[in-house]
Amino acid sequence: MEHGSFSDQSKSTFSLADEDHTFANAVRFTLNQDPRLTFCGYSIPHPSDNRVNIRVQTTGDPASEVLKDACQELMLMSQHVRNTFDKAVNDFKIKNSKTKKNMDTSS
Repeated sequence: MEHGSFSDQSKSTFSLADEDHTFANAVRFTLNQDPRLTFCGYSIPHPSDNRVNIRVQTTGDPASEVLKDACQELMLMSQHVRNTFDKAVNDFKIKNSKTKKNMDTSS
């Protein structure tokens, strides 16, 4: 849910349900990489409330567009981390299966 002004779309607060510090801090980090951003912060209204409020203020672009771009960039970063991790796991398994075969044949 977006809480903002109809006259100034460059400033908005977004309330995201079922999210916590993990997602909010990652989005905040990604948003802060964007040169269109002038301010970004987040808060969790109450520890027992699974909701996060993210405040976005831009140099003029719509805040919702900047947030959407940041989420897409975060998704790309996450996919890269996942692909790198999967490749490392596969390389490890291949290396260890060769080592195990070499141990089995030398016995």
